[in-house]
Order: sequence, then C-alpha cells, then structure tokens
Amino acid sequence: MSENHTGLHREMSARHLLMISLGGVIGTGLFLSSGYTIHQAGPIGTILAYGLGALVVYLVMLCLGELSVAMPETGSFHVYATRFIGPATGFTVAILYWLTWTVALGSEFTAAGLIMQSWFKGTPVWLWSLLFMAVIFVTNALSVRVFAEAEFWFSSVKVIAIIGFIVIGLLAISGIIPIHGYTHAPGLTNLTKDGWFPKGVAGVFTTMLTVNFAFSGTELIGVTAGETKNPAHTIPKAIHTTLARLIIFFIGSITVMAALIPWQKAGVSQSPFVLVFNQIGLPFAGDIMNFVVLTAILSAANSGLYASTRMLWSLGNEGMISPKVAQTNRRGTPLIALSLSMVGGILALLSSVVAASTVYLVLVSISGLAVVVVWMAIAYSQIRFRQNWMATGHTVDELTFKTPWYPVVPWAAFILSFLSCVLIIFDPTQRMALFYMVPFIGFCYLAYYVKAKHRHTYADI
Repeated sequence: MSENHTGLHREMSARHLLMISLGGVIGTGLFLSSGYTIHQAGPIGTILAYGLGALVVYLVMLCLGELSVAMPETGSFHVYATRFIGPATGFTVAILYWLTWTVALGSEFTAAGLIMQSWFKGTPVWLWSLLFMAVIFVTNALSVRVFAEAEFWFSSVKVIAIIGFIVIGLLAISGIIPIHGYTHAPGLTNLTKDGWFPKGVAGVFTTMLTVNFAFSGTELIGVTAGETKNPAHTIPKAIHTTLARLIIFFIGSITVMAALIPWQKAGVSQSPFVLVFNQIGLPFAGDIMNFVVLTAILSAANSGLYASTRMLWSLGNEGMISPKVAQTNRRGTPLIALSLSMVGGILALLSSVVAASTVYLVLVSISGLAVVVVWMAIAYSQIRFRQNWMATGHTVDELTFKTPWYPVVPWAAFILSFLSCVLIIFDPTQRMALFYMVPFIGFCYLAYYVKAKHRHTYADI
C-alpha cells in the first residue's frame, strides 16, 4: 500500500451501474416486510404509501443527478453537503450514512446464517455468518470491478424473481392459472372489499418510514459516481429509469400480493411471496424464495460494505478524519476504510446479541431515519449548488444534467422527506427513533466543532 496513494479507479461500466441502481433498492424489505405493511395500512393504503415513497425518491434522485454529473465524486452527497451547506453538515451526513449501512451489515449476516441453517440443520448460525463475511469482504477488497460484477449478478436474481412473481400473480388474478381458495378469478376485489382504508388513513403516514427504508439504496448511484466510467452518460440513464422501476417492482408486486392475499392475513406468519407461490401450487416455493432472499441479503451486505467504505474514504480524503483512512492499494481499494467498516458491522452484530434492547435498539432506530436525513441534505445541497452556480456567472444551459422544475423539485423533495421523519411521532412504535436521532445529530455536530477547534488550536501553536 502506497503512503501517498488515495485515488480510486473508474472501473464501473454502464451495465454495472444500471443493475446496481436497479437491484440496490430491492432488498429484504420487499420480500419479507411488505406483507406487514399491507397488514398495517391496508391494500390501498400500502399502494399509496409506496407510491408517495417512490415519488419522494425520484425527486431526490433528480437532485442527485445534477450534482453527480456536475461533480462526479465518490462519497458524493457528503462532499456536496460539505461544500454547499457546511462542513459540519457534511461530516454528519457521512457519519449517518456510514452508520446506516454498517448497522445493516450485522443483521444481514445473521439473516443469511439463519437461512443456511434452515437448509443445513444443526449447523451453527455464526459459522455461516463468518463465511459470508469473508466472501463479501474479499469481493470488496479485490477491486471495484469485482464488487460491481458480483452486485450485477446478485441484482439480476432479484429482478428476475420480482418479474416472475408479478407475471405469475397477474395470471392468477385474471384466472388463467388456478389459485387455492378461489373458484373464480380473484380480480382486484381484495383491494377494496373492506373499504379503502380498513385501519384508517393514518396507516399510510405511519408506514412511510418503513417504505422509505425499503427504498434506501437508490442513492448508491451517487456514491459510485467517482468510480463510474463516463458518469455524464451513465448516471442520467440510471436516474431516468428510477421512477419506472420503482413503480414496476414495488407497486407492481405490492398490488399483486394485496389482490391475492386478504390484508388481514398478510405479513402475519410468512413472506407474502411464499404465501402466494404456495397458494398457486408452485413446487419448492419456500426454498426458491429462501434462495432469492439469501441473494437479496448478500446483495445488501455487498452494497452496504461498499457504501460504508466509500463514506469513510471520503471523510479521510476530505481531511475530516485521519488521512490514512483514504489510502488505497494499487487496485484502487481503500483497505483501511474497508476493514474499519467491516469491524463496525461486526460490532453492530455483537451488540444485537449482548445489548439488543439498549445499544442495538438505539443504533437501529438512528439508522432507520438516517437515509431520510441524507435525502434532505441532497435536496438542499442541490438548491445551494444551483444558487452558487448562477452567482458565479454560469448558466443553466451549461449543466449536462439539469434538475427539472427548479426550485420546485428540490424543495418538494426536502419537505416531503422532512414530513416523513416528523410524522412518525404519531406512531408509538416508531416514535423513539426520532427521539434518538435528534440528539445523535447534535452529538455529530458537536464532535465536528470540537475536532475543528482542536485542529485550529494546534495550527496556531
């Protein structure tokens, strides 16, 4: 490892970026937790919640597109927040995003171990978790191209599974193939037979945090900007397909499962995907979905380790933490940042075992809201960037990618993201997340200012 080498390599192709952006948003939340959301908000309420979430994400991505094409840098939104809002905000955004993915790492490795244990009875979960940790670490350590190639194939499995589910589900809804419990075509009667909002319209808003967390991963496009070939072409292409793929994959699959499963039964005992496949009589439905979920878990871990590593690299590269963290090897891999992120994931995993009701609960609560705070920072950074761009004598026509309907789009993205945070105060089960998040953000700002003050003090001496 070279002492003065901190550069990353642009090795991601358009094929990699498109599939990463396509599969990055399809996580275990859709395969496992979507049934619970239907149970809480009702069929129509869930479709509305996911529709609103998709709109928020798309608005944020339009903002990120302008920033990423104009300044294609790894750790993008942390860098943008630093330059256009303030260094303390940039530092806080990076820490929040790093924490989001690092905490997720621990739970992903545990979940992968549990799936393997269901196939290989009597084997310890920790052994499988350790094996997957090693695989994901090596995948990220070899090179960014190896990471991107692995993520391409992980994402391909998820995409194929979703498309297959929607196609089979539509055939069952229309009566072309039989489904257990129905003597006729189910149609869409399950969507409204108990009213539009069987548990009240409030369920739409209280599930928004769950929906937003399910959509986290779309912003990975910005993180990859510094390692993507020809970002001016590949990033806009990936962003322009965001809304369409969110509607097809999320709202499409939610509509299918809500039409085939009464909302009272959704999310109560098992994955809605498995429930639908079993009702249709698909052989080995449980094993097939376990394989898909395992793929989704490994994809999330792969992307999570990449994202958290690049955030630490960016903090080191910007001088906010030790510059040693930004050092890379000859393949352009920041091994120190990678190792620290993996250690963070292991510590999060250990806290889930020894301090599940204290430390781990706080970490999960903070990480659940962190992505939405990052989205707010992206939207406001774009507003400030455009103001700065115009003030320095540039014109909008000079921008390769322009956020449309400025300033309506960035302000709408900011306000809707903010509301999705605040509205959880009305949900007693999620309220603590907000109470943990606010002081944690305050602590991050304080830590930055204390470090900055010490740095200036030593400089004066």
